Amino acid sequence: MKTYFTQLEQAMAQTPSFDGQIAKLIHLTNAHGMTASFMDIGATWLSCTLPLDGQRREVLLRSPTMAEHMKQDAYFGSIVGRFANRIAKGQFEVDGKRYQVGVNNGENSLHGGLEGFDKKRWTVVECSENQVVFSLRSQDCDQGYPGNLDIKVTYTLTDANELSIAYEAYTDKTCPVNLTNHAYFNLAGEDSGAKSLDHTLQLNADYYLPTDSGLIPTGEKKPVFGTSFDFTQPKRIGDEFLSEQDQKTASGYDHTFVFKPEVIDGVSTAVVLIAPKEDVIMKVVTTKPAIQFYSGNFLAGTPGVSKTYELYDGLALETQYFPDGPNKPEWGLNSGVLNSGDCYQHQTVYQFEF
Repeated sequence: MKTYFTQLEQAMAQTPSFDGQIAKLIHLTNAHGMTASFMDIGATWLSCTLPLDGQRREVLLRSPTMAEHMKQDAYFGSIVGRFANRIAKGQFEVDGKRYQVGVNNGENSLHGGLEGFDKKRWTVVECSENQVVFSLRSQDCDQGYPGNLDIKVTYTLTDANELSIAYEAYTDKTCPVNLTNHAYFNLAGEDSGAKSLDHTLQLNADYYLPTDSGLIPTGEKKPVFGTSFDFTQPKRIGDEFLSEQDQKTASGYDHTFVFKPEVIDGVSTAVVLIAPKEDVIMKVVTTKPAIQFYSGNFLAGTPGVSKTYELYDGLALETQYFPDGPNKPEWGLNSGVLNSGDCYQHQTVYQFEF
């Protein structure tokens, strides 16, 4: 295990990062030998290994070096924000004032803009064998967003093989806030050659959000029943892949699924992901109203640890508010606008069974 951590340190903490300084890495281990590693750049969940068959199975995708990490636009394992996902044309209105934030995805803003939280150096507030706490202050006008935003993200690795992510944020001006982690999972192993399409997925979601060609939600909440977006029962992801226009528009699954209200209590299982050989099951528990299921449609050509990644080499399951929410007030609390003085508080847990 020490060798594995040393290799991680050599890969990610020898070359300076965005700010010219080297990254700080933190390694957590539980009683069963499961590990989770993080770095202060982007408060990134860098690695997750499961002890299986006498081996250490890496189930997260990542860059091979810090130099490559700084080039990639896949957001491997980072905390993204201020607003995860897309905002149309990078524009929104809050309290009667119009704002323009950084545009970095066609004509839209994605994951916070040109220099989102994934590129920031977070402060390690505290650290123990099974927990690390990161904090970040995003200044008023950072990437064009209003208000000072103070954020705390706590990662905890439990002896129940859970990786818990707790989010807390405060703003002094009403502002869109939508934080998530952008880990890519391959439960067969990062180096296995298995695809996201080979996994089986269940989403306790009755609706999904169709998008336009720029992957901005149209505003419709569409029932999944009778469509290829129906994962209410466990289904192999590849079974109905690219079978409908809503998928073809996004080159696969890159859509928000709206959870049933009863499963966002932070206790119920909202998502189940099963490895191709069924030797690993990952369950997701959350307090967020929705999840972006992304099947890895744009991974091709991105350098990874074991190889240059190809399409569908991993998938993301990002718990969040609704994309472009600030421009769709009819979505109410799911729009992801945090009022001044209120506390943004959410938790997502990824539990592994193996």
